[in-house]
Order: sequence, then structure tokens, then C-alpha cells
Amino acid sequence: MIRVGERKKLESILNSFKRVKLLVVGDIMMDRFILGKVSRISPEAPVPVIVEEKDDFTLGGAANVAYNVCSLGGTVALCSVVGDDENGKKMVRRIVKTGIQAQGIFFEKGRKTTVKTRIIAHHPHYQQLVRVDREMTDRLKVSTSRNLSRFLIEQIKDFDGVIISDYGKGLLTRKLIQTIIERAKKSERLVMVDPKLKNFFYYKGATVITPNTNEASEASRIPASDQPSVERSGRSLLKRLKCKALVITQGEKGMTIFEPNRDPYRVPTVAKEVYDVTGAGDTVIGTMALALGTGPRVSVKDAASLANYAAGIVVGKVGTATVEKDELLKVIKGET
Repeated sequence: MIRVGERKKLESILNSFKRVKLLVVGDIMMDRFILGKVSRISPEAPVPVIVEEKDDFTLGGAANVAYNVCSLGGTVALCSVVGDDENGKKMVRRIVKTGIQAQGIFFEKGRKTTVKTRIIAHHPHYQQLVRVDREMTDRLKVSTSRNLSRFLIEQIKDFDGVIISDYGKGLLTRKLIQTIIERAKKSERLVMVDPKLKNFFYYKGATVITPNTNEASEASRIPASDQPSVERSGRSLLKRLKCKALVITQGEKGMTIFEPNRDPYRVPTVAKEVYDVTGAGDTVIGTMALALGTGPRVSVKDAASLANYAAGIVVGKVGTATVEKDELLKVIKGET
């Protein structure tokens, strides 16, 4: 149960999201879902035969981060690259349709748009059976990188903050990451990072970095066997990254916040039922960025608390999902 004072504070922050304008930079992908019923076991191999009932896609990767920002009432633009193929065109059409600004999305000839296809059966509950990935992780062409950098250098000052959503698909290089952080600092803008291990220490100097337990453990080389080891890992990374805050997301265990000269702060999970954790990290970073983007009166703890409630909603949905502002408001008010 949320205390009255905390509830009013979180409601006030949530109602201020409409004033925030964020730029999301990172790898975008198509999350394709094939849903169906298990009819029998195949005579060809010991695997279930799925009778397809639905074949659709949602926005994945950095596009899902942007979609979360949009669905929570913020204004958002997306800066990324897709292949000059049919899937890339479908993605951009869907992105524009959702209300996300797409002027910073560039088509690259010869590149494959990343597609993750998940086959899900409901017998009797939803269960993911297999995932097939179609992707290209090569570095961008020089001309594409130049266009991206030019767009970012010109546009960052027009936003309240930047979210770097790194899925390791070749878009985010050391040079581009450092350009984003330097330009954002120069304009006194917020920089939030959802990291990947390969580029982990290139994010030094960002405002908030949100690794999951495995990423934090591998980056710090401290095995995350229990909460004390997670806290040792967090302290080590905070010191090395010199960020305002490090937030380690821990799945069903919630998250732990690390800030300079403060003890680690646990935020326990509020999820009632967990059906699918796909995209939960996107929800966390999008919600936190909106909260911190409302102004300096909002602490990292407040932002993380709000993000935790949002993540608790999204893991109760199947597939790559988002949270609507009204849904989050009802949870905060205790109406669900």
C-alpha cells in the first residue's frame, strides 16, 4: 500500500510527464509474435505443432523505449537506423503512427532490419517456445554515421534529456556515445543509459545508468550471488563510471539504487503476476527519464519508485508491452 504522501508526490510527477521532451538514441528492432494453440506433437520430431491464430509485430529495442515514453504522455523523438527493406519501412510507418517523431531515423541500403520472431503457445497458459533472430550487427556506413552525428549535435539542445538504448546491433560506437554525452553535458541535459557489456565503460559521465544484475556482475567481475555481492558490484561500477546514479535492475527482486556518498537503496518489486519480462527494462528507463526530466525536485529514488510500478504492470502482459499513463495512475492510487 502506498502512503498518502508518497502517492500524491508520484501522482504529481506523473502528471508532469506531458511537459517532458526526450530523445531516444539506439538500436531499434521489430518484435514479431506468432501466437497459436498446441494441437498435437509433430510426427517429424518431438516438438509441438502450433496452429497459428495471430501474426503481428510490436516496436522493439529503442523503439519500445520511445513508445513507453509516448504512452506515458511524454513527447519523444527517435534517432536510429533501419535497413532499406520492407521490414524497415513497416517499422517506420508504425513508429510514426504511434506519435513518435521519426526525423532522426535513417535508412541504410544493404542493411537488414533486426527482427526477433517469437512463437508463443497458450496451452493452457502463454508460453514462449522458440525465438528466431534475423539481424545484422556490422558497424554503420561512414555516410550513415555522419548523418546520425550531425542530427544529434544539432538536436540534443532541444530536448530535456537523452536516453541511450544499447542493444549491441552496431549503431552505438565509442565515438557516438561520447559525442552524445559531451553534447548533452554542454547543454546541461539529462543522459540515461540502458547499457550493453561491450560498450559498458564508454558511458562514463552519463547521468543514470541502468544495468541488469548480469550486466553489472560481468562488468564489475563480481559474481552476483546475493544482495551483498550485488551491492559490492554497484559500488565498484558507480566509482568507475562517475555517474549521478547507478540503478541495478534485479527482475523479480526489484532494483537497487547507488548514489555517491549514500548507502545503497532497495526498491522491492510490486509485480503481482509475471507473464513476460520482455521489454521491462525499456519501461524502467523510459519512466525514470520522464520523471527526472520533469526537473531537479525529483530524486532518483522517486523516479525509480515510479518506474518500479510501471514495470510491475508491463511484466503482467504478454510480449513487448507498454504502460499507459492511466494504468500507472490507477496503480499509484490503489485502484487495481
